[in-house]
Amino acid sequence: MDLFSTAGLARLTARNPWKTIIVWIVILMLGGYSSSLIGDRLTTDFTFYSKPESIQGQNLLEDHFGTQALTETIVIQSDALTVDDPGFQTVVQNAMTALRGMPDLVNTAPDQTFSYLDLNQSSDPAIQAQAARMVSQDRHSTIIQMTTTSEELPDTELTDAYMAAMQAASTDQVRVLPVGAISISETFSSVSEEDLRIGEGIGIAAALIILFIVFGALVAVGIPLILALMSITIATGIVSVFASFWDISFFVTSMISMIGLAVGIDYALFIVERYREERRHGRSKMEAIEMTGGTASKAVLFSGLTVLFALLGLFIIPTTIFRSLGLGAVVVVAVAVLAMLTLVPAMLALLGDKIDWPRKRHYDDPERIAAQLKKDAEPIQSGFWGTLTHAVMAKPVISLIASAGVLIALAIPYFNLNTGFNGAATLPPSDVTDGYNILLTDFGVGQLAPVKMAITGPQDQAQAGIDSLTAALAANPDLANFQGPTWSADGGAAEIEIFVNGDSDSELVRGAVHNLRDTIIPTAFSGTSNAVYVTGDPAINVDFQKLIDVWTPRVFAFVLTLSFLLLMLAFRSIVVPAKAILMNLLGVGAAYGIMVLVFQDGYLHNVFGFEKVPSVEPWLPIFLFCVLFGLSMDYHVFLLSRIRERYDLTGRNRESVAYGLSSTARIITGAAVIMVSVFFGFALGRLVMFQQMGFGLGIAVLIDATIIRCILVPSAMALLGDRNWYMPSWLRWLPDLRVEGTPRHETPATVPAGD
Repeated sequence: MDLFSTAGLARLTARNPWKTIIVWIVILMLGGYSSSLIGDRLTTDFTFYSKPESIQGQNLLEDHFGTQALTETIVIQSDALTVDDPGFQTVVQNAMTALRGMPDLVNTAPDQTFSYLDLNQSSDPAIQAQAARMVSQDRHSTIIQMTTTSEELPDTELTDAYMAAMQAASTDQVRVLPVGAISISETFSSVSEEDLRIGEGIGIAAALIILFIVFGALVAVGIPLILALMSITIATGIVSVFASFWDISFFVTSMISMIGLAVGIDYALFIVERYREERRHGRSKMEAIEMTGGTASKAVLFSGLTVLFALLGLFIIPTTIFRSLGLGAVVVVAVAVLAMLTLVPAMLALLGDKIDWPRKRHYDDPERIAAQLKKDAEPIQSGFWGTLTHAVMAKPVISLIASAGVLIALAIPYFNLNTGFNGAATLPPSDVTDGYNILLTDFGVGQLAPVKMAITGPQDQAQAGIDSLTAALAANPDLANFQGPTWSADGGAAEIEIFVNGDSDSELVRGAVHNLRDTIIPTAFSGTSNAVYVTGDPAINVDFQKLIDVWTPRVFAFVLTLSFLLLMLAFRSIVVPAKAILMNLLGVGAAYGIMVLVFQDGYLHNVFGFEKVPSVEPWLPIFLFCVLFGLSMDYHVFLLSRIRERYDLTGRNRESVAYGLSSTARIITGAAVIMVSVFFGFALGRLVMFQQMGFGLGIAVLIDATIIRCILVPSAMALLGDRNWYMPSWLRWLPDLRVEGTPRHETPATVPAGD
């Protein structure tokens, strides 16, 4: 066999196991060191690589005003005291003293960081009015406006010191609650790290139990877990290096852990079980490893390539969040596949039959080998899966219509999908959420993320338009709370800030952005040469959703085309990939629909422990499509490879479909349960975005492993007959990659063809 084939690679590493393992240990150590540095290299911001209107406006303001530092709003509230009580004022003064004691973080200039007590010392009526606006109507709350020294988020040490100082300033009667870029980012990061630990713990625990049930051997259980954890560590280290040079979203660590656990365990499970199967057929240890390399390992390679091609769809979307998620998933899948092709054969060579410890199996017993070969000759295996296979194959038309009908019905709620960012309001209970809610009720949260307008100069030409614009703003209740215009020192640009009282991605704020862009600004500046851009976080969110709408059909076309081509090469058929794509689209659509029912409509959300929210994260649908399409192809490839292997041996389609389904059901079901457990483990976290991501992935894999794989695939293949393997003559020049490897008739004892 060629050294560069999967079988040849398995043979090479199995003959040099210690060299292979040492190489991987060195890689693991390097990855572990690099991964320990990733924390401070990640960002909670997202960046466009294209130039929508919001980014053009942001760049204009930065060019003329300079980069704007981050701000924080510190809410101070008491149920018992008012702002006029000495005890309340002491807390305000202590908080200000703490802020002034952090010059590395806080811009302590009087006009940059101040409280109502500071402003009350002025005799200027305008400043006095500003001080009054910093106190709630019931006088039980006030705010401190703080400006940082940098436009970048501070490091962990400064952030922790700031959060601790604000907490220390609180008393039993008066609470100090920071709300802003730093505190919200810190809360998101800390909760996501906790969710990550919970998800990993649940995933590993579930995997241990399921692997033991599948293998019935402790040593065999360890290999998939070791491989998955190694893949996660090495992939995190690789991404940490990338994060040193490019902006990488903090989502990437959750992505690596979730996908790494899922595919790492699954891939190792398939390979180890196929090795044991080959040993049951009487092959020697090295023969079994090489045969496994030419079959299961090859299926893993093609499955991994399918996942990678699907995830490449995330890379073509020009934003950091998608490219970060794509990078994390692609790297961990690539590392996992490489480990499966090299490290697993080396470990099997060292362990041999000890993999079944504490059991001792008599693989070389002629009677056991003959019994196994006789069992394999049966087109439908016994037990539950054999019964299910018989039922599906007996009535394929009914099975097809019923299963497809269920999936279509589940997909219908997708047409009511609302997308939007679930921001600070959906964070789990904390000082940040308490402060946010007080700010929303007593002051308005528009100051956290104002809608900004950037207007090009010169000032004399823009003045008429600005006068018309400010008049229109003052006449609109949603837009009347604004500040400006403020002109830059060079007179080249002006800025107006509008404080809409709503979350930066609420329907109210999005409507304000559209109203400004579509109606108010074109009317006010009609006939002028001044350019006006709507920017700020709300406008960036609107442009982000617009970008997704533009790129979604392109990503779908990209992923579907690549998947079709790869499956066509793998199975020498145009029917198999077309059918696989259609079925996976049904599965993804059903997952979308269920997400809408649970998160938007609130069905069973309390049972799952999820939060009912008005929208699904805007990046999730396209992200889920890419990931789910790749992962769902996993089981399709493994199932079809066994069907095709049997078909090449017997030439009988119905028998091959029945054999493929019943013979792979136990191992694929175990793998699917592991993957579902991993995803649902992450869904049990407290961040809504991770709940939606984990639940969406988990429910889609569950649908794929049950309705699609057990019913829809076999019934459709039974009805299509030999047409499943149709390949036009004008395409037969394409290479025969043969995922299923060498047919079983080359085993030491010939398998009877059966009926």
